[in-house]
Amino acid sequence: MYKLFCDSNSELWYTDAEAFGLEVIRMPYVLDGQEYYYDLGKETDFAHFYKRMREGAVPTTSAINAQNYIDYFEPVLAEGQDIYYITFSHKMSNTFAEMDRAIALLKEKYPAREIRTFDTRSISLGTGFQVRYAAEKYRAGATMDELDAFLKDFSAHTVVYFVVDDLVYLKRGGRISALTAAFGSLLGIKPMISVLPDGSLQSVGKVRGSKKVFGEFLRLMHAHNCNVKDYRVEVLQADCPEIGDAFVEALKGEFGQDIKVDYQIVGPVIGAHCGPGTLGLIFYGDK
Repeated sequence: MYKLFCDSNSELWYTDAEAFGLEVIRMPYVLDGQEYYYDLGKETDFAHFYKRMREGAVPTTSAINAQNYIDYFEPVLAEGQDIYYITFSHKMSNTFAEMDRAIALLKEKYPAREIRTFDTRSISLGTGFQVRYAAEKYRAGATMDELDAFLKDFSAHTVVYFVVDDLVYLKRGGRISALTAAFGSLLGIKPMISVLPDGSLQSVGKVRGSKKVFGEFLRLMHAHNCNVKDYRVEVLQADCPEIGDAFVEALKGEFGQDIKVDYQIVGPVIGAHCGPGTLGLIFYGDK
């Protein structure tokens, strides 16, 4: 027997995580000097978080330490169960060095138990998308070897794109230069960001004006041969529900009213880096 873990940077909504029986590692953020741990939306005050960002507050995020991981993992191991943890991209955080240290310590204490991890090489619902379908396999009785095989293939088909509204947040994180941010904001240019196969982020294009974003997203879905028949489409909005609502309608107009869309708000940990106004799209496409 084993327990399936994910972390809150997967941004799978809390009701889904509970329905799948997932163990969730909560990732921290600090706003106005107070530390919080994201709970996948269960009691999160999204309105306050984004209001403070728009007012100029600068939320920060940090890695959790080895003891945090031990606190999550050890009770499961002590019960005689193994652990399978589906993580967000190891390229995006140094928290996984702490995770590796915790696992090494726990393996010494519980040599008969197994702790296995899978790097989705993604973030936000790019990870949550993989967790969702892996959790369905888990509930159906899949072994850890079977999850490994499934995720290795499924991860390669997970396509992630997002655009940000204000380049200042990417500039703060070192993703773009101050000069690029100044000109981009002035010209109304929205950078298109994608997750590369190695799990890092890269700007893959620019869209001028909100109205062209929808058309570019739909073009990319067709270019990647998006499979909307067998898989859901994930849409995220960071405090821009009008844009998110309109894009969901655009998806229905393009692919039919019966398209399955998971639509939700970006959580504070990811929102601290992308900023309000971000629109994200995740789907199953060609490798």
